[in-house]
Amino acid sequence: MMILLGLVVVLGMVFGGYTLSGGYFDVILHALPYEGMMISGAAIGAFVIANSGATLKATGGAIKRAFSGPRWKSTDHRDLLSLLFELTRLYRTQGPVALEGHIENPHESNIFKQYPRILNDKGSVDIIVDSYRMVTMNFDDPHQMEDVIEKKIEARLHENLLPAHALHAVADGLPAIGIVAAVLGVIKTMSAVDQPPVILGTMIGGALVGTFLGVFLAYCAVAPLVGKIQFIEEHDHCFSQVIRDVVVAMTHGHSPNLCVEIGRGNIPPSIRPSFAETEEALRALQVEG
Repeated sequence: MMILLGLVVVLGMVFGGYTLSGGYFDVILHALPYEGMMISGAAIGAFVIANSGATLKATGGAIKRAFSGPRWKSTDHRDLLSLLFELTRLYRTQGPVALEGHIENPHESNIFKQYPRILNDKGSVDIIVDSYRMVTMNFDDPHQMEDVIEKKIEARLHENLLPAHALHAVADGLPAIGIVAAVLGVIKTMSAVDQPPVILGTMIGGALVGTFLGVFLAYCAVAPLVGKIQFIEEHDHCFSQVIRDVVVAMTHGHSPNLCVEIGRGNIPPSIRPSFAETEEALRALQVEG
């Protein structure tokens, strides 16, 4: 919604100002399909050349998330804390053997099944099971544990940001591609120097549409979209950091409740479950247990 609102403001202010200053759309509308074809085609072609099939596919998902917003909401973070609490409590009360069945087969685990949104996110499940698996293997050095988990979640963030980096390269190249389209328009104009000034003026104006379109798309569309994608991925990255903090706190020997509270502190304040809300969810799990 915010992206659409921003586009409305950009288009309204740019073309509204152009219209109010006495500009006419005839030249722009005539040249736009051809200039747009050259610029968008060149940009998309270069994007395909520069990136792998996996990155191209991931870019589509990243653009979709830019419009839908962050993946993880406040309720998802509360569910994550509850899931980690159950796994930590199980390890503390029944030992690593009882935990192994859940982390080796999370899709068959009655604990994981209570949180389907988390279970359906392969990246988060992998980090959870890998982290708790290290605990069951007696890898109990908190500092080494934190370093290992941090490397894993940073690798995941790097992979998730590949679409943003790829689109950033497109944004950097669009002004130059616009100049290429404009130069082609000038070449076309120079081949018609015998035409009246009115026609030549129209042809030169059409050529300049290429320069305008390249710069406009770069700084008013693609670059802001890249910023949005980066914000969302970094926002969702906190989900993995909560897992890291809870597991590391567990290796320090803290109680399950304290481990969860330490993890809760890393959640962005805008979506952080309150202490009372979290305690209520944990008490419900303790009653069920």
